[in-house]
Amino acid sequence: MASIVGEIEICVPVDEAWRALRDFGAAGQLFAGVLVDCREAEGERRVTFANGLVVHERLIARDDDRRRLAYTVLDGPFSHHHGSMQVEPAGAGTLFRWISDFLPDSAADQAGPLVEAGCQAIKRNLEAPPSRHAERSTAR
Repeated sequence: MASIVGEIEICVPVDEAWRALRDFGAAGQLFAGVLVDCREAEGERRVTFANGLVVHERLIARDDDRRRLAYTVLDGPFSHHHGSMQVEPAGAGTLFRWISDFLPDSAADQAGPLVEAGCQAIKRNLEAPPSRHAERSTAR
């Protein structure tokens, strides 16, 4: 089974990062630039990546104490997928960690760049000036 771990420091307080991450249906705003659409209903979401890939994901767990979200991808390039995203304090900011475990191993060629781009996107979008946060939240 292949595993990809992405980590990035984000210059926002951990509680602010968690408020954004814990909203399973807000992935389109949080990962804007990598995702171009996200539709959520009843614990499942359909996400469309900028490269045209569309996948369906199911929320597995939301842990407010650990600030961790776990999900699975139900289709796409995977025969099996488990992902988790977690934020924790890092100095005055936040460490974002994304772990993706999946089969087949060959999907790493596609998943690796998406995890890296996703880490850059969450950093960019959370660190955006407050006026951009307001624009994204009203666009939902």
